[in-house]
Amino acid sequence: MDARQEQALDLVLEVTTLLADDMRRAFERDGLTPARAHLLWLLQQHGPTSQRELADALRVTPRTVTGLVDGLESSGLVARRPHPTDRRSTLVTFTDAGARIADEMATGKAQLAEGLFGDLPAQRLAGLVAGLADVRDRLARLVAEDLAGRGSVAP
Repeated sequence: MDARQEQALDLVLEVTTLLADDMRRAFERDGLTPARAHLLWLLQQHGPTSQRELADALRVTPRTVTGLVDGLESSGLVARRPHPTDRRSTLVTFTDAGARIADEMATGKAQLAEGLFGDLPAQRLAGLVAGLADVRDRLARLVAEDLAGRGSVAP
């Protein structure tokens, strides 16, 4: 392995760990797990959503989403409402408290982006974005290939 490639991987892994730790602490403050926070993030992006659509977006089983929604509902962050056109389906939507937490998450994301990238020159930021997109795409391909084979990209 080229030393620069190894250094790049080490940096990506370190950044991933730092971000995961920071998110975990932020989620714990709001009594959330990463999975529950991800569900709230999806609701903020897409608005009221069926549990089936949430399961698909989260890449989990409908039963798993039921558990996540049950937990968020008991915490007062989401509610189930009747679907306006499909009597067999319900929509998961924010309560006022859930909308407030989701707004705080969005504000935190914007503040972190500004803190990390706000003073980078435009050309350097564009290069970083392009490079990270390439890495993401390559990793997605490797994961897909390994899932078809042995199940993990890790050695």
